[in-house]
Amino acid sequence: MTEVQLGDRASDTLTGYEGIVVGKVQYLTGCDQALLKPQRRKEDGSMLDAQWFDIQRLTITKAGAYTIDNGTTPGGPQHW
Repeated sequence: MTEVQLGDRASDTLTGYEGIVVGKVQYLTGCDQALLKPQRRKEDGSMLDAQWFDIQRLTITKAGAYTIDNGTTPGGPQHW
């Protein structure tokens, strides 16, 4: 299985869809997935939606392409 990390740039080998890994999920059934958020926009300037892909279909195009320092402002629904 491909070792996918949050912040990696990855591409789906079936569709060519490419983006930054912004989420990962691991299911009891073994169908692990990664959420890819494109860094490009539609022609009208609106954002493209993030999409979920099976991890075994992904190719890492740039490891650690994006990082965020959440040390001082971790966010989340419980963060005030």
